[in-house]
Amino acid sequence: MASSAPATAPVADEPSMLSARVLVPFLLVSLIWGSTWLVIKDQISSVPPTWSVSYRFGVAAIGMFALAWWRKAPLRLDRQGHLIALALGLFQFSANFNFVYRSEMYITSGLLAVLFAMLMVPNALFSRLFLGTRIAGGFIAGTAVALAGIALLFVQEYRAMPADLGDVMKGLGLAMCGILCASIANVMQSAERVKAMPILSLLAWAMLWGALGNAVLALVLFGPPVFESRPAYLGGILYLGLMGSVVTFPMYFALIRDIGAARAAYSSVLVPVVAMVLSTLFEGYRWSLLAAAGAALGMIGLVIAMRARSPRTPRLSG
Repeated sequence: MASSAPATAPVADEPSMLSARVLVPFLLVSLIWGSTWLVIKDQISSVPPTWSVSYRFGVAAIGMFALAWWRKAPLRLDRQGHLIALALGLFQFSANFNFVYRSEMYITSGLLAVLFAMLMVPNALFSRLFLGTRIAGGFIAGTAVALAGIALLFVQEYRAMPADLGDVMKGLGLAMCGILCASIANVMQSAERVKAMPILSLLAWAMLWGALGNAVLALVLFGPPVFESRPAYLGGILYLGLMGSVVTFPMYFALIRDIGAARAAYSSVLVPVVAMVLSTLFEGYRWSLLAAAGAALGMIGLVIAMRARSPRTPRLSG
């Protein structure tokens, strides 16, 4: 007699974290985003932060539409597609970056970069809660080691800060809000409906919606547009809009679709180390024992997590 039990359908193996398909974009995203913290620091000037974010993603939207057109990606979305792009734009490209830029008004870029290294934690929890994604034991072990390194980096950056406790708490609160918004947008990318959408098309519209949302918010809070003609400010807008957004987000969201939001967010562990290396080269940053130990633990945790394979819940076919 034939069994009526459902058969387990084979699930395609996820790509290895150490394969070129994953490792190359992972490193490129980490290196570029590690450099953006120094540029964002210069953007905190006489221009209200929301206007700076508006300009950045206005440039990014133009660049992303151009890239989508060049790659022959469809430029039209249906109604549901626009709703997804709107949600992604408001969480990732508006709320997240508004919190980030405001946070840098109270705490150092180094401390903020370290805080964002914790993005992997809400990404893993939200993926488990909303998508049922199982968490590998190796990922948990690597995350524990990396978090110990992040804690050491946090202590190092906190000790170097001239701000008082009140400012630090404001900066931390804003940073945590930014992390949660980024995490929501990250986990959205793992949903099956979103994964079916062309990345370039989705990002182009999401950046446009984000830029428009930022402009409306800036107009309400700060009045007419404010701009700086400094070459460094203009160059920063272009660098953040093109290199920091158009080049990186397609790679990063492709990583999320390939290896999951939790493991893709491990790039945020490498980002503060890159930022510290660049600060050493360009700002005279001096490494302490705490900083070196924190960076080393972060890298060890990263390697452990990268070598772990995520358990997948098998799909059942009737």
